[in-house]
Amino acid sequence: MNSFAVFRSPKTCFYGNHSFQKLGSVTAQYGKNALIISDRVMMDLGYIEKAQHLITECGGKSSIYLGVASEPTDIYVQEALHQLQSEKCDVVIALGGGSCIDTAKAVAVLAANGGYIGDYMGGKKIASNPPVPLIAIPTTAGTGSEATDVTIITNTKNDVKMMIKQPAFMPFAAIVDPVLTYSSPKEITAATGIDALSHALEAYLSRKAQPMTDMLALSSMNHILPNIRHVYEDGSNSEAREAMSLGSLQGGMAFSNASVCLVHGMSRPIGALFHVPHGISNAMLLPAVLEFSKDHCTGRLADAGRIFSREKMSDSEAAQLAIDEIKALCRDLNIPNLKGWGIDPQAFEMAIPKMAADALESGSPGHNPRVPSVDEIAELYRYSFTYSYQTDKQTAGGEK
Repeated sequence: MNSFAVFRSPKTCFYGNHSFQKLGSVTAQYGKNALIISDRVMMDLGYIEKAQHLITECGGKSSIYLGVASEPTDIYVQEALHQLQSEKCDVVIALGGGSCIDTAKAVAVLAANGGYIGDYMGGKKIASNPPVPLIAIPTTAGTGSEATDVTIITNTKNDVKMMIKQPAFMPFAAIVDPVLTYSSPKEITAATGIDALSHALEAYLSRKAQPMTDMLALSSMNHILPNIRHVYEDGSNSEAREAMSLGSLQGGMAFSNASVCLVHGMSRPIGALFHVPHGISNAMLLPAVLEFSKDHCTGRLADAGRIFSREKMSDSEAAQLAIDEIKALCRDLNIPNLKGWGIDPQAFEMAIPKMAADALESGSPGHNPRVPSVDEIAELYRYSFTYSYQTDKQTAGGEK
């Protein structure tokens, strides 16, 4: 670890069943005219109406932007920013999945600092003015974006997912209500759950890990791994939903301060070019990247393996168990490989040079226990395309 470390989080986190009811009073602390950034699914579920009612009860008013229809793009940001400015809103509320929260982060920063969101990538432009206050309310247990100073926005002109990290992108408050996640379908539950697991695991393996992030990352994995299958099979399982929401929040805090690594670096270009949901593309890459990294992080990967089993085993055995169990998890959650998703092999091969370069440029691979070259990233893409989630024992035994 470095001689000192920095840890950032929202000023306030409200967590637990029905914490959504705090929205009106929390909003009133920051402003009187809120812009709610969300999507039409949240409107159909009635969450937008409930939010507006809570705000009105506390003397505020609100307008809504429902244009987020996919993973966040610079177009959504500009549209929502224009609405905030025209409505003279003084507080932003993100209600939905990570796409809504990331869009709202960009809007809150641009409203106070100006420019194009891409200007802030790589620290080229620093948000020196305090952002418009942002309250983040996740409705999935996965991205952890409610507790990070990171936003991921796709540049629609060059198909690059821009990973932008600055303190100004941290929400002022997070409201994490597990009840809001009950509406997530199985596929979304799987994708966001694997995303949360990837956050915790990469934060723990990261070269930038520190004691505070280690504590949160381990706790996150201890909440997610025993519960993700339960919540996938039975979305009404309240204990599992609560555990997943807490694990996601902790994972977000962990990776925001320790960074993600190679999985996320490689995942973003897949999402930008082939529109694979972020959590799914993470899952497609996770076992293969762990295999690539294992010899450089055996002890830490073994800590994850021991969450699955209390049997006495060596670090090498426990590290391999972690990989095998994550493979099994991918099978149980019906995660396909890249070929199984339906990506055209020729188009994928042609895209590999750009994806490998974009992944490396994002900076995330540099925090991996084993830092890859651009050629190694390219080979990992090829390896992952037809990757099998079967373990060596299953293959030897003829299991299919």
